[in-house]
Amino acid sequence: MATGTVRLHRVLRCPPERVYRAFTEADAMAKWLPPYGFTASVAHLEARVGGTFRMSFTNFGTRNTHSFGGEYLELVPHERIRYVDRFDDPNLPGEMQVSVRLKAVLCGTELEVVQEGIPEVIPVEMCYLGWQESLEQLARLVEPDIPDQ
Repeated sequence: MATGTVRLHRVLRCPPERVYRAFTEADAMAKWLPPYGFTASVAHLEARVGGTFRMSFTNFGTRNTHSFGGEYLELVPHERIRYVDRFDDPNLPGEMQVSVRLKAVLCGTELEVVQEGIPEVIPVEMCYLGWQESLEQLARLVEPDIPDQ
């Protein structure tokens, strides 16, 4: 049974366009989404409404991998992303829905993430911790303004 919900809020020092790209480009997702101690591989990512994605996280220490995929439900460039996730593991049943809201603010982008339907076997606090780590890595990816010279 899916019951858990995680809500996160963060302000990033960059424009919403950059954050939106980080959520919709495969190479970017592989860089920031896996929590500490994990690597990611993206099998495919088709960022369009009705498009799908497949990826896996691998625990670097144990080499244990879990795969998941989903579908994009809503994409409003630089403002909103909504998608569903499903684990391949039958012990992690159900579907999680993730909503991402981006809003331009004076110093960059306000980011709100809500993940609902977290399987009961996953402690919500562990999911929250993983998202916090991921969002730290997201900031390191999107905030630097590095010239091409």
